[in-house]
Amino acid sequence: MAIQVYMPQLGESVDEGIVTKWLIAVGDFIEEYEPLLEVNTDKVDTEIPSPASGVLLEILVLEGTTVQAGSVLAWIGEEDEAVPEGEPVPEVSPVSEPTTDTHPSTISAAITPQVSVPAPGRDQDLGFISPVVARIAGEHSVDLNQVNGTGNGGRITKKDVLAYVEAKQIEQPGATPSPAASTAPITQGEVVPLTPVRRAIADHMVFSKHTSPHVTTVMEADLSRVVAHREANKAAFARDNAKLTYTAYFIAAIVTALKAYPLVNSSWSDDGIVIHNEINIGMATSLREEGLIVPVIKKADDLSMLGLARTINDLANRARAKQLQPEEVRGGTFTITNHGISGSLFASPIINQPQCGILGVGAIQKRVVVINDAIAIRPMAYISLTFDHRILDGAIADYFLGKVVESLTVW
Repeated sequence: MAIQVYMPQLGESVDEGIVTKWLIAVGDFIEEYEPLLEVNTDKVDTEIPSPASGVLLEILVLEGTTVQAGSVLAWIGEEDEAVPEGEPVPEVSPVSEPTTDTHPSTISAAITPQVSVPAPGRDQDLGFISPVVARIAGEHSVDLNQVNGTGNGGRITKKDVLAYVEAKQIEQPGATPSPAASTAPITQGEVVPLTPVRRAIADHMVFSKHTSPHVTTVMEADLSRVVAHREANKAAFARDNAKLTYTAYFIAAIVTALKAYPLVNSSWSDDGIVIHNEINIGMATSLREEGLIVPVIKKADDLSMLGLARTINDLANRARAKQLQPEEVRGGTFTITNHGISGSLFASPIINQPQCGILGVGAIQKRVVVINDAIAIRPMAYISLTFDHRILDGAIADYFLGKVVESLTVW
């Protein structure tokens, strides 16, 4: 008997995810608990295991589609088994297949007499029809029986419908261009499709800049004692299976400063400023060409230096190996980004909403400085704080950043 594959709830507050990759094709056999597909939530890729052994009979949700938890993704059963009729339509988010807005008047001008368009869901002759495909077919009076499907198992995709519409308009000069034709501004070069991670980063960054009035303040830190302490303790930490990185020192300094100025460990709300009881530090981690992700060190103030080092190593390694869980990138109250790893000296990072601020660390360089009226060479770094000016004024922001700098000089 065929069974349904559901979109799981991938965390306490995770209500939807993006189907990024099907790991087997329709008609292939899979064992129970073997990885069936990959789902992305909050930039975290998670493998979803098969709920049973059997043949993948049908895929109901295409790659790149956002669906709600509990939605039916596919059917698994015996070879050549018929899929039951009338299964529920997957709850597809409108953002899964974005299209360009077109005014109703423009659409109606291009529409020929209406034809019958199947409703979203399973059709006896055409297979699964997504809501987006059904809508486009309805807008352009497309008979889907005339469209050649190129998706899994011959399924009709959004691109198939738009290609059909465009071909028909070429045959009928003067017709209004389709959304695909009218909104393609790139006439040369390569178009790199947006990955779920890149789209999520773009959406979050634009949202943040539209939400908080950003202000950045910068100070310089003498890291002589940090460098010396690290050199003296690297071997001991390695014996305890921990790599001692500079990030551990910066996070320890942030914890000290947040305890001294708890207003920085806060979020804005319409009812007032929410000061968080826990100190959960987000750690921006580069995934190189794939973007970045921000795993969170929960209750960082409860961790020793060894505990911080171990946690930083673990989260960074699993982030790059795509082994994080969705809950491990949620709940941050403040964020650090070490842009100096790639040689950057200054930066004004964007706040990770709904937090109050983000600390940027520049490259550590030996520079000539004046100490007690004498010239000296010291390992220096520029440290910036970008903060939400709704919550913090310049003075408090500088006090906080000054405390971070001070904490880096007492090792």
